[in-house]
Amino acid sequence: MRRLAAIGVLALVLVPAARPAGDVTRGEHLYGRYCLACHGANGEGRNETAQKRFGPPLRGVGALSADFYLRTGYMPLRQAGEQPRRSRVLFDEQQIEDLVAYVASLGPGPPIPKPRPERGSLSDGQRLFTSHCAGCHQVVAQGGYLTAAIAPPLEDATATQVAQAIRIGPYVMPRFTTRDLSPQQVDSIVRYVEWAKSPDDRGGWGIGHIGPVPEGLVTWFLGATVLVAACVVLGRRLRRE
Repeated sequence: MRRLAAIGVLALVLVPAARPAGDVTRGEHLYGRYCLACHGANGEGRNETAQKRFGPPLRGVGALSADFYLRTGYMPLRQAGEQPRRSRVLFDEQQIEDLVAYVASLGPGPPIPKPRPERGSLSDGQRLFTSHCAGCHQVVAQGGYLTAAIAPPLEDATATQVAQAIRIGPYVMPRFTTRDLSPQQVDSIVRYVEWAKSPDDRGGWGIGHIGPVPEGLVTWFLGATVLVAACVVLGRRLRRE
């Protein structure tokens, strides 16, 4: 009996805790308190008016969008119409699961993806990220500025959130379907983004990985400083002679 009890305790320790099951009824109450004003009753959305811009409809977005926007702190927004940005998550784990369950119940929609970056190719991921994402996020995923928008850095994005953003296309980001990027290609992109969070700077000083142009300017600045210093030293010596 003692041996069986010990095995049972060990199993509880080794088996990871499962995500709490979402409750649609509780999620509906939370939705009514935090989301209804912008997204409307039953997720039908609110149209833009001359004074205010309201939220889009949520019917058919599935668990995919709800989970992404809630776990990144993109929602709820402080002001309707502004760009959602990563911030403090307002809800606890159970509340997120409840809200996701309710939004998913509004209509058939995509589930939460389960990326497997270990199955992806790092070289393919770099190539795909460079061709599809680097124009906004920079090649090292440090983010950048666009016209009337900001492409966020991806250092805080989890593997699941990267895969979600690819399928959702939040804000001005384009949405990539499975025809555009297969699940295997998404795995490769996720693997590259994970690598880019702490790249191997074999060339030396990374300078914050802010891109080749600023790094080149810093190099020229340092080189010019050394050159000016050398000229000053040589000039003083020539005057003494």
